[in-house]
Amino acid sequence: KVEQESSNKKLKFSDSDNLGDFGGLLWCKLFSKWLCLTCYSQAPKRYWEQKKETSEKEDNDGEKSSEGAKQENTAEAEANERRDGWRKKRKGNVDGKFISGKTDPFPGEATIPEERLKKFQRGEKYRLPAGVLQKLQNTVNKSEEASDFAQKQAARCDLLLTEDAGFLEGDEGEDTCTISQEDIAEAVDITSGSKYFNLHLTQFGPYRLDYSRTGRHLLLGGRRGHVSCIDWQTKNLMCEINVMETVQDVKWLHSEAMFAVAQKKWLYIYDSKGVELHCIKKFNDVLRMQFLPYHFLLATASATGFLQYLDVSVGKEVAAINTKLGRLDVMTQNPYNAVIHLGHPTGTVSLWSPNQKEPLVKMLCHRGGVRSLTVDKTGTYMVTSGLDRKLKVYDIRAFKPLHSYFLPAGASCLSLSQRGLLSAATGDVVQVYRDVWGGSPLTKPYMAHRVRGTVWGVGYCPFEDVLGVGHAEGFTSMIVPGAGEPNFDALDINPYRSTKQKQEWEVKALLEKVQPELISLDPGLLGKVDQVTFKQKHKERMEALGYDPLAEERFKPRMKKRGRSSAGAVEKRKKKVAHEDQRDVIRKTVEEKMVKEKEQKKSSKEQLNKGKKTALDRFRK
Repeated sequence: KVEQESSNKKLKFSDSDNLGDFGGLLWCKLFSKWLCLTCYSQAPKRYWEQKKETSEKEDNDGEKSSEGAKQENTAEAEANERRDGWRKKRKGNVDGKFISGKTDPFPGEATIPEERLKKFQRGEKYRLPAGVLQKLQNTVNKSEEASDFAQKQAARCDLLLTEDAGFLEGDEGEDTCTISQEDIAEAVDITSGSKYFNLHLTQFGPYRLDYSRTGRHLLLGGRRGHVSCIDWQTKNLMCEINVMETVQDVKWLHSEAMFAVAQKKWLYIYDSKGVELHCIKKFNDVLRMQFLPYHFLLATASATGFLQYLDVSVGKEVAAINTKLGRLDVMTQNPYNAVIHLGHPTGTVSLWSPNQKEPLVKMLCHRGGVRSLTVDKTGTYMVTSGLDRKLKVYDIRAFKPLHSYFLPAGASCLSLSQRGLLSAATGDVVQVYRDVWGGSPLTKPYMAHRVRGTVWGVGYCPFEDVLGVGHAEGFTSMIVPGAGEPNFDALDINPYRSTKQKQEWEVKALLEKVQPELISLDPGLLGKVDQVTFKQKHKERMEALGYDPLAEERFKPRMKKRGRSSAGAVEKRKKKVAHEDQRDVIRKTVEEKMVKEKEQKKSSKEQLNKGKKTALDRFRK
């Protein structure tokens, strides 16, 4: 009946809008009856019935919870096993097996020889006495584990030989000078192999070259007027111009934005896009140039025998020195102290500074004229070659020759790398030597390479194992393993600097510019104490004060209580005692001066009395 009434109720509810008021009343009565029946059928339960139901529910929940806990434990164990498996897979293969099913013949980490481990050992392990706290034991054990791990990592990385330069090494009985550049380019990686290339420029040669200080840009200058700037690592051409007259030398300035070209008559400054910025007519007939980066000075040597210095930051001539030694076509700089070295046809080498009109040092190096010279980056050694076909190594600190080698054809161009490799060009052959200032004589070159034309200029690229050769047929970039310095100072010269870093570096370099007056043979002379002048000043001070201020120890007042040892009171006592001591000393000196003056007066009176003559003196015998 309830179901029928509910169904009737639903029908009446759906049709109640159309039946009117009578239908609405009927539907209300049926709905009230249905509510009474449902309330009676769902009467409230007694308290004992509720207890039974709750106990049954608790039993069922306990069984379910125990089963859920078992399932959770198994799920956690499976998850842990999965994690361990993934960790093992990350570290290496599981049980020495690969995905393909093959087994690893050498499972686990590679063994390290004990000799190599001893090399990086950090002392003996610390043994704790008995009864030490557990916390201290844990910390000591952790530190020992960390030191062992560091020792193993250092021993494994010892294979890289980070402190040794990677030179070219041949097989047994093989000379490295017989290995060609093509073989080296094929054996090395693609990036290093691309550093060997040739530029065939037969129309405007021979060429001089200059690498930027960062080692990224290359400047080429042909004898017949061709000038070009290249980003040689990416082979992008920055600019290319023809000045339509003879080019003697090219040189980068403080950055890759400007370079100088010594043309037939005058000196010209261009930017990296080939636009002419300046024509400096004071610098005429320039043959060779050197740029001093920390002084912002461009030093030029001319055919008229003048050595001139141009301040690039200001655009003014700093010094013009007449060397009176003839044509100056051999020139280099000492990177250590910024002193210019000039070679002369008389076989002498002179050292110059913009502060003096005379050479700092003049050395007789060869019996014939000097053809080329170079100085290493530490400023210790100088290598020269002359018309007498000799290659000589000098120690600049003592100005004495260390070694002298005979080259059958002589050397027309010399250059030293950052690692001390010497390149010597003879005709169309470029030879590279190792350990030039070592004890063993030079019997074989380290490397050798033949180019197409006569060599006119050589230069090593900074921070790269690359040697640039400019010759009559263009330009050649050689790979010379072990030539470049791998570690660079990013605050000074950063090959990977951005445009913003370059701007900041340029401003900082201008602010820290070294004045040309400080160029001397010993750059550390400025920080030394001049003992002679110090003694003179001390003597003058003693005469002025009347006592020696450094002779006695200073008065130290003793401590007093009740606030009488405050800083002001102590200073007052010190000054009082110092003034009293000064008074006593001054009093003594004044008394001594008075005594001396009295004695002088007496002696002068006696001399005057002796000098006076009387009429009776003629009777004295």
